[in-house]
Order: sequence, then C-alpha cells, then structure tokens
Amino acid sequence: MTDVDFTMLNSMADADFDAALERHREWGIRWVDLRDQIYGKRIADLTIEEAIRARAAIDEAGLEVVCLSTGVFFEDVANGEEAFRRDHLGRLDHLLEISAVLRPRFFRLIAAQLPEREQGRSAVAILKERYPWVVEVYREAIDRVAASGATPTIENEAFSCFLSETRDFVDFFAWLDRPSVTLTWDVNNQWATGVFPTIDDYEALRPLISYYHLKGGQTNGGSDALAWNSALEDSDFAVEEITRRVIDDGVSPVICLNPSQHGRPKPGYDYADLALRDLRYLQSTFSRSIR
Repeated sequence: MTDVDFTMLNSMADADFDAALERHREWGIRWVDLRDQIYGKRIADLTIEEAIRARAAIDEAGLEVVCLSTGVFFEDVANGEEAFRRDHLGRLDHLLEISAVLRPRFFRLIAAQLPEREQGRSAVAILKERYPWVVEVYREAIDRVAASGATPTIENEAFSCFLSETRDFVDFFAWLDRPSVTLTWDVNNQWATGVFPTIDDYEALRPLISYYHLKGGQTNGGSDALAWNSALEDSDFAVEEITRRVIDDGVSPVICLNPSQHGRPKPGYDYADLALRDLRYLQSTFSRSIR
C-alpha cells in the first residue's frame, strides 16, 4: 500500500456494480467501499450467492474491499433497547456471513441518533442517564465483528447523532472500553450536526481514527453553519490542512469520498461529475504523498 489511497462509496462511481468496478480501475482506485447498489441491493439485503458473485467481480477487477459500510445502529436511541437488539444485532449474523465472503478490512457501525442532544451539552452524559443499555449493545456488536476478523469501526452520522461535540467522541470511546474498535471520522457529518470542523478537532480525535471520510460543503457567509453542498476544492473548512495531517500521521491509509449531501443545492452551482472532480482534486493536491 502507498502512503495514501483514495476511494469512494461504490455507487458514487456508477449505479451498476460492474460498471462501478470498471470505473474504479479507470480512475486509479484500488480499494472499494461497499454500501449499496450491489446488483441493486444494500449490503444487508445481499444473499450469500450474491456476495460470492460480487467478490468474484471484485477479484476480476483486481480490487480489494476496504470497508463494508453497513447501516447497523442507524436509528434513534429513543426507540429503545428492544428495537436496537431486534433490528440491528438481529441482523449481525447474516452481515457477518456476508463479510466473511467479501473480506473487508473494516466493518462499519453507525453512531445512533439522539433526539435529546443539545448543542454544548454532553451527549454521553445523556446516554448514561437515560439510555445506559446503549454501551452494552455496541460492545456486543463490536466483539462479534472483531471475532470475525474484520476491524469494527464506528462512523459519526449527521442530523442528531450522539457523536457531535468532539469531547463526546472521546468520552464515548472511553466508555466503550474496547481497544478493537476504531473511529471513521466523517468530517462533514460532524459539521452537519452543528460543529464546524477544525484542526484542533482532528488532533483530539487522531488517536481514535482509522478511516477518514470527506465531502464538500460551504457556509452562507454569516456563520460557520453548513449551508450548501459543494465540491471539496470550494469548501469552507480546512480540507487541505486537515487531510494533509491525516496523511502525514498515517491514521487513514485509505481516504473515502462521500457524496456532498448535508447542505442544500446552491443555485447556479455546477454539480456535474462531482465525484470524479473531487477524486481528481485529492489525487492532484496530495500527489506528493503518493509513491
């Protein structure tokens, strides 16, 4: 592996899975992050036979799987422990069978939604007070994924995700007390929860990060709030400064593009071929980091 490789969610390259793999090759991408549009299905809906077919196509294309981007735990914690165990832990056996076929480096879990989260208040304190079962549910999933041979990783989501304030990331991982689990830091998702991303946030999270997600965004000029979708090169957070630190520190040998989607479409903005434009921007900007 080089110092850094860039990838994207598989369906960003093409909605047709085989065509997406071919575009990965054409665009110089060696790793695939699997989430959806895998022969028309999301990861959790694949049969074992379809997973075998997908793995064969990946092998034929000469690619490897960096992450299985599952939606496990993308739910409001207010729905309760029973729903989490039924709807998410209940699907793990099948997902781990799929994972055994597709052989990803990382197996993604989602940091859940916390409707009561308030800006400036500890989300972890709220979880401990009102939803103490959350940590045990996550520990069970983490342990089962780690036992399968994949690295469990938790990604911060947008909206009312309980991972918003940087301190909450640190506190939640300490509460988990699971050295096997890592953080997938989606910098724009954190911004979408109301926290403008800075190099100081990266420094605080660096010991946790193993996988880094990028997508563009702009403010409206009057505050740090995320307002518009944009290309990475037009973004209003420190894309190059943070990303260069991620690369120089070696915390995420593969960096994954996501669709720019948490702001609003900006009137008159050119959104054509945004995934490829973002990829080429990263490849050209950080080419000195690639041998």
